Amino acid sequence: MADEMVRRAQRFVNTVYGEDKIGMEVETDGITSWQLMYALTRALQYELGITGLSNNFGPTTLSRLESAWPSIGFGDTPANVTMIIQSALYAKGYDGSGINGIYDERTADAVALMKARMGVGGAYPGSDLVPKVFKALLTMDAYVVVNNGSETICDIQRWLNGRYVKRRDFFIMPCDGHYSRTVATAMIYAVQYELGMADGVATGWFGPKTLNGLKDHTLAVGSTGNWVRLFSAALCFTKRSTTFTETYGPSTAEAVRAFQRFVALDETGRADASTWASLLVSFGDQTRKGAGCDGVTKITNARAATLESEGIEIVGRYLNPGGSALPEKQIQPGELETIAANGLRCFPIYQTWNRAVGDFSYDAGVRAALSAIEWAKRHGFKNGTTIYFAVDYDAVDWEVTEHIIPHFKGVHGTVGENSSYNVGIYGARNVCQRVSDQGYAVTSFVSDMSAGFSGNIGYPLPRNWAFDQIVTKTIGSGDGRIEIDVNIVSGRDRGQNSFAPALDTSGLDTDFDTSLRSTALDEVQRYLEEIGVPETGGDGWTDDDWATIGGNSTTDAFDDVLSMDWLFTDLARLLRLRKALVQAPVLWELRKWNVLDKVADEEVKAGRRDDSSTGWGQIFAWVAIAARNYCIDKGIINGDRLTEDDRRDVWNRLHDDPMYNITTAAYLTIFNAYQTNVPRPGLNTSDSDTQEILARYNGVDEGAQKYGRELIGLYQVLERYNRISRTN
Repeated sequence: MADEMVRRAQRFVNTVYGEDKIGMEVETDGITSWQLMYALTRALQYELGITGLSNNFGPTTLSRLESAWPSIGFGDTPANVTMIIQSALYAKGYDGSGINGIYDERTADAVALMKARMGVGGAYPGSDLVPKVFKALLTMDAYVVVNNGSETICDIQRWLNGRYVKRRDFFIMPCDGHYSRTVATAMIYAVQYELGMADGVATGWFGPKTLNGLKDHTLAVGSTGNWVRLFSAALCFTKRSTTFTETYGPSTAEAVRAFQRFVALDETGRADASTWASLLVSFGDQTRKGAGCDGVTKITNARAATLESEGIEIVGRYLNPGGSALPEKQIQPGELETIAANGLRCFPIYQTWNRAVGDFSYDAGVRAALSAIEWAKRHGFKNGTTIYFAVDYDAVDWEVTEHIIPHFKGVHGTVGENSSYNVGIYGARNVCQRVSDQGYAVTSFVSDMSAGFSGNIGYPLPRNWAFDQIVTKTIGSGDGRIEIDVNIVSGRDRGQNSFAPALDTSGLDTDFDTSLRSTALDEVQRYLEEIGVPETGGDGWTDDDWATIGGNSTTDAFDDVLSMDWLFTDLARLLRLRKALVQAPVLWELRKWNVLDKVADEEVKAGRRDDSSTGWGQIFAWVAIAARNYCIDKGIINGDRLTEDDRRDVWNRLHDDPMYNITTAAYLTIFNAYQTNVPRPGLNTSDSDTQEILARYNGVDEGAQKYGRELIGLYQVLERYNRISRTN
């Protein structure tokens, strides 16, 4: 909502400074924003004589401000500086005295009120504005509880500000009632200050010195003082308590025991160093022994002995190849047998790259799931195994919403439909919890070792955590030497200690050899032209239709099919049939799509008809329902049977989602074999049976028989090049 005084502040910064002096102008919309705060920061830097202006209020700005105006109040401060202060006050919801350039009673009262809300009124008494408060003023931080924040956390924030603000590297944090990266860092500074670390030695980073120092500050029932205040604050931040206190009572001890139990520490009820560490930093006490580990090195008998001597019981290993740089990252032949023979267990991890937001999408999730299912079967992981899909970067909250959650929706749906495996997630705390909250992961493998990730700082351990990765270390010697990531184990996933026979993948289709694209397209074009299908136009199209609506040329249809080759390949491998059997009708229907199909789809969208053949494979919803139900009944796929009530939803998915449409086309080939009374299609299905299956795709009349005769030739062309690809 626009505020006229904020609009006046925006006009002030544009008129007095603007593009010429500070290199920017702000929109005069009356809405507080970081843009306005950045402009006011630059304006202050300009008044301080700083030439390299920046949006950041950094050490140079602070130092110059401390030299020029160490305390601003009733005095000779330049009017422009006072108007910067008054503009910022309005931007933060305080009275800026009309932006009159005079540090008057109204300005002084506003500054005093803000300092009180910051918790620094005792450290900086009176109404003068000091540099650290000025720095905080030029932020979007709030000093009252906002957005359903906690009053207790707000009290803690004010206490921390008031107690430590005069230390060199401690700056005023928001007092908004929310735990955040800023608050988490401030807590570590506070602990280090209480340990007696000098300015410059205290860094806000939890390391061995901090851990060792805390060993002398174990708390128990009866303890009192500021150490208890800090510890109770940490409990509040993890939502294990709501009491901020200086007395360690029985209720505190009980809250500690519950926390220790959750994070797999010894349940002592005492605030020992390990408990402090787990409250303050994601990786906790890195000297802890973990019952689990993961790594990129093959487990041999010698390495298994090293792991066992270290107390390791469960090993995480990768399903898929890791590239030439990591030749042993993937589970190696015979390795799982070695793991089991040595009394160890194994949980599988699936990761291709997954280190940037662009690696995540619904489509990519489907692809990852299909690949992971096959690799898990190839290695012999049994039904019920949880596969951990990786998010191996610091995904911020909007990326989780727009990319990671849709990705795991694809993973979860595909794994659930096509296997009896479970989906787990590897990632930072926030990522794991948010994906799990959507129901897309049963357990979490938490990358807590990455303590600097924004998704770890300020977030509690996910409720469904199975493995907590805390440190990398090398153990053993000689042939038994191995580098591992140590994992604390909750017991929610014990991995597997026996394995099924490896899946035989010989003779299955592989990815299309793209070097064959031109040759294969030429042959497809020649064949279609021989049966009366030109490169463009044809049945159902007029020249005007083609010009105004646009159809698919043979090249368009071929390239569309090639663009989804990974899906055709994965489905064919999963269902153990030839992918050309699915490609042929989809390519044909893409090429033959015409204005009548478009009209029929529009009729369904408008509610004037119930169904139409739609999408890449031109499939009716009622046919999709029948095919999917048949496959569910036969145990080929998992899921609840569909009914007529699902028709519109199925039609929408067939129309809007090419992957759903292609997947349905694959199930339809199996259903069509049943309908034509021929064996389920496999790797060696005869051409005559293939033709019958293809004909049934179009129905049961003479037109369908013609369809089958036309498509068997297209199938044979596609299969010829698929065969070359799989034998190259």
